[in-house]
Amino acid sequence: EVRVAESGGETAQIGGSLTLSCVVSGYSDSYYCVAWFRQRPGQEREGVSGKNGEGRMGYGDSVKGRFAVSRDNAKNTLSLQMNNLKTEDTATYYCAADRLCPLMWAGIVAQNEFLNWGQGTQVAVSS
Repeated sequence: EVRVAESGGETAQIGGSLTLSCVVSGYSDSYYCVAWFRQRPGQEREGVSGKNGEGRMGYGDSVKGRFAVSRDNAKNTLSLQMNNLKTEDTATYYCAADRLCPLMWAGIVAQNEFLNWGQGTQVAVSS
């Protein structure tokens, strides 16, 4: 059984930084996709950033240049480094994993490619 668990959400200041962590368990190797998504208040869930099993990364347009992911296959983790935070980054952040994510090769983080989801972690950005 694949399990996904996020951590690190908290309240941060505008312009500040925050790192979220995602741990994935249940795969016998590192050839799987893992990605971050978020759901802002009143909006649909959107892709933030992710990485497939061969190192290809994808980013959502709203976070390009501010957010970065790093993957540690030995620890089965995907970290999301968020810089220059804005109030519009306030959201519940979810991590998800699945074996295949073909759109990641095009740099697209698509939630319909992921079946295994964590419970989410809350990020609030304020002045």
